[in-house]
Amino acid sequence: MRVFKFGGASVKDAAGVQNVYEVLKTVGYDDVLIVVSAMGKTTNALEIVIKDYFDKSKALQASVQEVKKYHYEVILDLFEDEKHAVYQNVDAIFQELDYFLSHNKSPNYSFVYDQMVSFGELLSSTILSHYFTSQNIPNNWVDVRNFIKTDSNYRDATVNWEITQKTISKGIKKNILNITQGFIGADENNFTTTLGREGSDYSAAIFAYCLNAESVTIWKDVPGVMNADPRYFENATLLNQISYREAIELAFYGATVIHPKTLQPLQRKEIPLLVKSFINPILPGTSVSKGVDLEPHLPCFIVKRNQLLLSLSSIDFSFIMEENISEIFKLLHEFKMKVSLIQNSAISFSVCIEDKYANFEALKSILSKKFAVSYNENVSLYTIRHFDEKSKTAIEKDKTVLLKQISRETLQLVTKEIEL
Repeated sequence: MRVFKFGGASVKDAAGVQNVYEVLKTVGYDDVLIVVSAMGKTTNALEIVIKDYFDKSKALQASVQEVKKYHYEVILDLFEDEKHAVYQNVDAIFQELDYFLSHNKSPNYSFVYDQMVSFGELLSSTILSHYFTSQNIPNNWVDVRNFIKTDSNYRDATVNWEITQKTISKGIKKNILNITQGFIGADENNFTTTLGREGSDYSAAIFAYCLNAESVTIWKDVPGVMNADPRYFENATLLNQISYREAIELAFYGATVIHPKTLQPLQRKEIPLLVKSFINPILPGTSVSKGVDLEPHLPCFIVKRNQLLLSLSSIDFSFIMEENISEIFKLLHEFKMKVSLIQNSAISFSVCIEDKYANFEALKSILSKKFAVSYNENVSLYTIRHFDEKSKTAIEKDKTVLLKQISRETLQLVTKEIEL
C-alpha cells in the first residue's frame, strides 16, 4: 500500500478538495490510504472555541458557528444536492461537538483540547470521503481512533505500538481507497487523544509502518524540500534526496522538513518518505530514504527567530561544573524552555532558548539568586549544515554576531540585526 498525507492547506476549500481528487486521478488510488488534516485554519478556530469555553465567554456560540459556517460553505460548493448524505454526517459530527460542550464536566484543559480539536479532522475526512464517492471513487472512511491506540497523555500522547500494530494490520481493508484522520488517536477508555507536533505526518508514518507500506507521500504546496526557506533566503534549491539521518539532523536544528518522530518508524523499515507538490503532482519531489545524505550536496540554511540568548556566570568566580549545569537544565525543563544551542566556559554558561510559554521572567528570578544573569531578547539563531566560507560570509553580513559555534558539519550563529 501507499500512504498519502494531505495537510490543511491542500483541503482549505472546495477547490482544494477537488484538486486532491485530480491528484489521485493522476497518480492512482488503488491500495492507497489517505491521512488528512483539518481544513485550512480549522484547528486554530477550534482553539478559539476552547478558549471561549474555559473563559465562559458569551462569544462561545459565535465561535462555534464560525466553524460550522466554514464547513457548510465548503459542502455547498462541492455538492449540488441539498439532501446529500454528507449533510447528515456533518450534522451528526456537529451535534457531538455541541453535546460535549454542554455536558463535559472535566476541568482538565488538555483533555478538553483533545476532545475538541479532533472534530476538525473528523469533518475534513468525512467531506473528502463523500466527495470521492460522488466522483465514482469507492472508498472506505476509517475512524482512526479505532486503530491508533495511545496512553492518556493528552495533547502529546504516546502510541501503544503493540495494540496499534494489531488493529491496523487486521482492520484496514486493502484494494480500496481508505480515508482517515491525522493527528488523533484514542486511549484505553476510548477518549480522543492527539499526537503532538506534526501529528498528521506522524499518523501517516504509523499506518505505513504497521501496513509495511511501499512509501509515504506528504503532499505540499511546494515542489519538495528546499535547502533553505524561500521566505528568508534567496536562491533556495530543491533537494532531490535526503537520508533519514540528515533529515533528523535538519529537523533537530529547526528545519520544518519532517519531524524526527515521523521519520523514526519509517527508518526502521526503510520505507521511503516522499515530499511532493499537490499543485504539480507529476514532479518527482524530494525523497527521504536510505542513501546519500544530500543530493545535491549543498549548504542547508535554517533560521529560528524570536530566540533568547541567556548567559549565566558564577557570582564568586567559581567554576560552573556538572552539578550547576544539571540544576540549570532541570529549571529549563520545568519552565518549558526549548534549548537550541549550548556553550560554556570555566565560569559562564550560555544557552539559546525559545520562551514559547512566556515563562522567562519567572525562570530569571530563580536563576538570579544563584548566578549573575545576562540576556539578549529577540535574537536569531542561524544554522548552516554543510557550511562553506561563502555561506558563512553571507549569513554574517549586516548582523552582530553574539555567539558562534562550529563543528565539523555545522555552523551556528546567534545574531542581532544591525540597526541602520
